[in-house]
Amino acid sequence: MADFRAGTPEQDAFLAELLDARLFVATGVHGVYGRGGVFEDLRLRFDDLIRRIALVDEPEVLRFPPLIPRRQMEDSGYLKSFPHLAGSVFAFEGGEAEAADQYERACAHEDWSAHQQQSELVLTPAACYPVYPAIGARGPLAPGGIMVDAGGSYVFRHEPSGDPARLQMFHQRELVRIGEPETVASWRDTWRDRAVELLLGLGLDARFDVATDPFFGRSGRMLAASQREQALKFEIHVPIAGDEPTAVASFNYHQDHFAAAHGITMQDGSTAHTACLGFGEERVVLALLRRHGLDPQTWPDEVREGLWGP
Repeated sequence: MADFRAGTPEQDAFLAELLDARLFVATGVHGVYGRGGVFEDLRLRFDDLIRRIALVDEPEVLRFPPLIPRRQMEDSGYLKSFPHLAGSVFAFEGGEAEAADQYERACAHEDWSAHQQQSELVLTPAACYPVYPAIGARGPLAPGGIMVDAGGSYVFRHEPSGDPARLQMFHQRELVRIGEPETVASWRDTWRDRAVELLLGLGLDARFDVATDPFFGRSGRMLAASQREQALKFEIHVPIAGDEPTAVASFNYHQDHFAAAHGITMQDGSTAHTACLGFGEERVVLALLRRHGLDPQTWPDEVREGLWGP
C-alpha cells in the first residue's frame, strides 16, 4: 500500500468547497474524483490554450490511450526509479469455479486477487511515454528532429492523498521535443519562459525553480542529486492550498535516456536527445479556482479572454 498523505486543514477545507460546489465528485477513494461540467469546461479550455500556443512550433499531433504495453514501462526503467507510483492492469484468468469464488469474495469485499493475472498493459505514468517508441519505429530523424503535441492524456500515479491537488489519475498536457542536444535544450528553455508568461497571464503567481523527480530508495536519492546538479528538471509552482506552492508544470531534459531505450537516432547515426513539458491540467484549474473564486463568470476579464477568447 502506498503511504497516505493526509491533507492540511486548508486542503481539507478547499476539497470540501470543491465537493459542495460539485466541481469535484467523490468516489470514495482519495485522489480519484469525478469532475463536474464547470471544472471540465475549464480544463478543456486550458488544454486548447496550450494547443494554440504550441502551433507556432508546428508540432505533429499524436494521441494515445491511458494505457501502454507493459514492455514499454519495463524498457524505460520506470520500475527502477518509480516502483511506488506504477499501476498495472490485471484481468481474470480461470473457469466457472474460479469465477464463482471470485464473485463470492467480491460480494463480501474480501481479497479476490488470486484469480487475477497480470496483463500486457500498464497504466500510463506520463503522457510522453508512448511517444518515444512510436518515433523510434520510424527510423532516423531528419536534422532538427521533431516536436510532438501529445495532448492531455490521463496518467496514473499511485500516491493517495487528502490534498485535492495530488490526484492519482489526472490529465497531463504534454509536449515532447526530440532532436540534437542543443536543439532540445534550447526548446526546453524557450517553453519554460512561455509557460511562466502563460500562467502569469491567467493571474497566477507562477515561479519556476530547479526540481527533482520523486525517485525511489537510496539509489534514487543519488539520481535526484545528480538531476538537480545538472538542472535537468524545472518546475513551475503556484499557490493552491497548503503551506507551500504546488508544481503545476514540469520540464524534463532526459538527455539520451529514452532515445537509447527506444532506438531514436538522427540521420548521422547519433542518439537523439529528448525533453518534455507537462502541465498538470487539474492542478492549473484548481489554482485558477483558488485564485479567482469558484464561479468562472466572476473572473477578471483578462483571465476569461485567455481561456474563452476575446
